[in-house]
Amino acid sequence: MPIAHLARFARPLLAALLAATCAAHAQQPLKILVGFPPGGSADVTARALADKLKDSLGQAIVVDNRPGAGGRVAADALKNSAGDGLTLLLAPIGTTIILPITSSSITYDPWKDFAHVSQVATFRFALAVGPGTPAKTLGDFLAWAKANPAKASFGSPGAGTLPHFFGVMISKASGVELTHVAYKGGAPKVNDMLGGHMPAGVDTPLEYAELHRNGKLTILALSGNGRSAAFPDVPTFKEAGVDVDGTGWFGIHAPAAAPRATIERQSAAIAAAMRAPDMRERLFRLGLEATGTTPEEFVRIMREDRARWEPVIKAIGFRLD
Repeated sequence: MPIAHLARFARPLLAALLAATCAAHAQQPLKILVGFPPGGSADVTARALADKLKDSLGQAIVVDNRPGAGGRVAADALKNSAGDGLTLLLAPIGTTIILPITSSSITYDPWKDFAHVSQVATFRFALAVGPGTPAKTLGDFLAWAKANPAKASFGSPGAGTLPHFFGVMISKASGVELTHVAYKGGAPKVNDMLGGHMPAGVDTPLEYAELHRNGKLTILALSGNGRSAAFPDVPTFKEAGVDVDGTGWFGIHAPAAAPRATIERQSAAIAAAMRAPDMRERLFRLGLEATGTTPEEFVRIMREDRARWEPVIKAIGFRLD
């Protein structure tokens, strides 16, 4: 048979094989790694996103919690995963921007080992106190902390996280010494606050939202230039007399070897999910603002935030190792 005839029969066969391969890929589950325990802000955000993406991507989606080392365990798992686009990482800014500034021992390079798919949501920082702390305002808490230096401490979800640094900024800006206590995630910190073992905590509002609304703990102040519509009763730090501010975010990352077409498809699906009114409302109730970006926009945000936070961290002088 002439070669031209062979090519004519081969082309439909190759197209069918490619379509079958793509269909098989789509039927495989997509894994979203989370470097923090279940119940925390990263975990809740990942599960909300997974619920929204399973239909638009046509894949089952599994959230895989790999807590430890401020997100490094999950980041290492992403680096070592297959570059087929079936493993993603939902991580806060700390994992890809802050840890590389504070640690020389991390085994991943976010700029070389990862492809950056989309920013998912932004968040403020909140200072909250448990029921055992006699404070109804930020001023009350700082006065109590100054009068009780042995008890004056705050918990964060991990050493080297942005809540850690934001708590240090509160201490420096107020002139009140606050000892930092690092936890392995937000949930155990909140449990200690509710049990009276930790007087205060700095974290995302999500960690405290429902407990604040139920009166089980109290958010004393939030970062941001204006009050949050989700917490209209809570003043900003500047309103409360402490001149600090800052925001963070969650983003989705893939292995650097992931196919570009897959990254583009996932990025578009995430952006669409973040625009959905039910998703925006769901995250709003948790103190998060849904965003969704292109890969290029996300890279620009990451570079700008590195330039913003690196001088702050160096001025504090913090190093993990």
